[in-house]
Amino acid sequence: MRLFLDTSILLAASGSGRGASRFVITEAASYGWELVSSDYCEAEAKHNLPKLGKSADRVWAVQLAPRIRLVRASVALDKPLVFPRAKDRPVVITALAVRADWLLTLDRGDFHTKLGREVYGLRLATPGEFLLEQRARGAL
Repeated sequence: MRLFLDTSILLAASGSGRGASRFVITEAASYGWELVSSDYCEAEAKHNLPKLGKSADRVWAVQLAPRIRLVRASVALDKPLVFPRAKDRPVVITALAVRADWLLTLDRGDFHTKLGREVYGLRLATPGEFLLEQRARGAL
């Protein structure tokens, strides 16, 4: 199963050792999940990591980044996408381009509220929602 991680997930996992974001990244290999994000999300995360404290940069570089395959952000899609947040369009388009099964984000306002729970077969959820669904399916 391929999971695309939004910037908010990268930041949450870097800033806190607890929580669903860190669990998804550190335990992905145990469950056969492929983690993907984009250079766009990584750049945005690196810009904001200093706001999370001194250890966040190190956690990102040493513990988390090696577990995530980074791809070049896509900005074009062969299907219509009505999504008002220009800065978040590359996230959705790239997740679709890499054929992710899930787009994990903590940004409910910009993603879930405006796009719903699914876009062209790409499911949108918070890491907590994703983990609850996996547990309900017996996959955890």
